[in-house]
Amino acid sequence: MAGVSAKKEKEQLNLILGCHLTTIHETLQVLDQTPPSSASAKVTWDDVIKMADQVSKQATTVGMLWSGEKPEPKAIEENMTAYFNTLQGFLLLSHASLVDAGPTLSSAVHLSVKHVVDSSFRLMKETVSFYDQKLSVPQLVGAVWEACSALKKTPSTNITAIGRGMTQVAVSVKDVLREMKELKPDLCDDQVDKAADESCVEAASEPHDDNSSEGELGNDLSPEEMKVAEKTIVVVSNTLSVIKVLIQSIIGLLKIEKPDDNSNFVNSLEKLLQLCQELGRQIDEIGACLYPPQEIPAIEAALEKIRSIIDVVQVEVGELLGASDVLLEPCNDLRSSLRQLESELGNSSAADIEARVESMTLNNK
Repeated sequence: MAGVSAKKEKEQLNLILGCHLTTIHETLQVLDQTPPSSASAKVTWDDVIKMADQVSKQATTVGMLWSGEKPEPKAIEENMTAYFNTLQGFLLLSHASLVDAGPTLSSAVHLSVKHVVDSSFRLMKETVSFYDQKLSVPQLVGAVWEACSALKKTPSTNITAIGRGMTQVAVSVKDVLREMKELKPDLCDDQVDKAADESCVEAASEPHDDNSSEGELGNDLSPEEMKVAEKTIVVVSNTLSVIKVLIQSIIGLLKIEKPDDNSNFVNSLEKLLQLCQELGRQIDEIGACLYPPQEIPAIEAALEKIRSIIDVVQVEVGELLGASDVLLEPCNDLRSSLRQLESELGNSSAADIEARVESMTLNNK
């Protein structure tokens, strides 16, 4: 009879849990909608963090409930209700904090909030699921603590969110630059000295190891391809400089009075982030095209896009900051390196055509 009673108690708890989960899911749907600017006084992110602390405390209470003997169903039900009421309050405050938030800030907040909700769901589901068994919940409670604590690192303004997005692009471009600097010329090229030729012959006669790093892509660039790679490294380095100055300019807005809740201001920030991300995509494209055989037309197309992007970036920054010369020097350096690379690409194409003609001539003899 005790087993039947426990089963009914568990079924009842599952029903109650299901009602709470439904309510939270409905609240999450509201969170997906940006609150109107006409909403009441905006909730600060500090208010959200304080409410998250209450969620953490409720999670601790759940853990303590199971620290001794199996709790009574009534105690679990009351604890569950208190937990989900606190969680719902947290969600509503999170939503209220998004007044005038742009897509980037909203996305960051949604991601952090979702971690809190997911960890809470796991904790409460497991609590009910293992009601009739000996349950250990420290790990699940810890996951809620971590999710709530992570909210302190979530950007609280559009400026901070945009700045972090640009920083991610800078890190990606820096990785591409590092990989480009690892490119090496073909040591067996006709232009190397006799000693190097002999070394290459000896190396070629040795057994090939499939796991060896020798012969990897990027280690056998011709002299013409290496010249292209060297010029490209300058372009990527200058692009990184432009992005860094752009980040400094955006973060600098935090130190002065700016209408963070002004839609035009936020739209300008979002546009700059999109342009910055597009710069990163073009750098990725160029990096992929440097491996032999180099894709000259694709590189040229990417360079043209980069030129167009920085033109727009300068205009946007000028309108946002009221100063058009902030990016003047780094952008001019980038334009100069673009021209130099384009010239080298032209030379490389001519050398490639000449080599093909010579090859055809030799084959026809």
